Amino acid sequence: MTRSDTRRAPRALITGMGGFTGRYMAARLAAAGYRVWGTVRSQERVPADTTPIAADLLDERALADAVEAVQPEIVVHLAAVANVTNADIARTYVVNVVGTRNLLDALSRMTQAPRAVLIASSANVYGNATQGVIDENVSPQPANDYAVSKLAMEYVAKHWLSKLPIVIARPFNYTGVGQDGDFLLPKIVSHYARGARSISLDNLDVSRDFSDVRDVVDAYARLVEAVPRGETFNVCSGKGWTLHSVLDTLSKIAGYVIDVEVDPRFVRANEVRKLVGSNAKLAAAIGDTERVRLEDTLRWMYEDARRHPL
Repeated sequence: MTRSDTRRAPRALITGMGGFTGRYMAARLAAAGYRVWGTVRSQERVPADTTPIAADLLDERALADAVEAVQPEIVVHLAAVANVTNADIARTYVVNVVGTRNLLDALSRMTQAPRAVLIASSANVYGNATQGVIDENVSPQPANDYAVSKLAMEYVAKHWLSKLPIVIARPFNYTGVGQDGDFLLPKIVSHYARGARSISLDNLDVSRDFSDVRDVVDAYARLVEAVPRGETFNVCSGKGWTLHSVLDTLSKIAGYVIDVEVDPRFVRANEVRKLVGSNAKLAAAIGDTERVRLEDTLRWMYEDARRHPL
């Protein structure tokens, strides 16, 4: 890219750019021609051709200074406490709710408002909905503190709709290379990759809608181009997988069957039993896209874990 091309390139700000989703999001936007800035924590690596910013969501002054310096045309808000089982409940609420409010307040003070602000919520807000495949008309029934914090974050975002072109995304479960080993699928893949003969898991009968992280960030990028202001979208595959089916698939990839022990310590009282979404509204907004099959995502993760053992 020449110097004149750089000056003309649209400017993007990603919060949480150093995190799992943020790194893929930054690469996706950079490939689309954006100049990308992003908030990061110390020691986090970021994609090439992006600019890291040391600004915490809870530091109002630093956040405002970052927004003023970048003058973003689009914003993708990913930074959050993202683990359902996080023990620090107060931090979950403060970061996810107050941190989001601080960001939106800073953006609303820009002389020229961004043309799109995407807020990444979570399908966990639906809780134990019993309607089968869940669309955006299903009433939220959050079943844990993480989900409550995300729903509260959505209400905070709606408070700024008169000033900012906000789009809310509710991603269902997704995974890929680089996701923290505390998450379920990376944990299972890691066991197979190192040839472990057994694994302890919780309820094998829960059903989840899994997507590839590359599909998720592609949906986010398309949403900030379409800018369906004030709308909420499920980001999902539309297909449910039980842990039984995930284990069967990985057994075929790895060439052996692992011994599974159901450990009651991992069984959560507020477990969401089934979480499968409808992506019809998303497809209507951004068009149908070719999706990576979960089998291919798992193989990608397995082969990477074999090449880079912990």
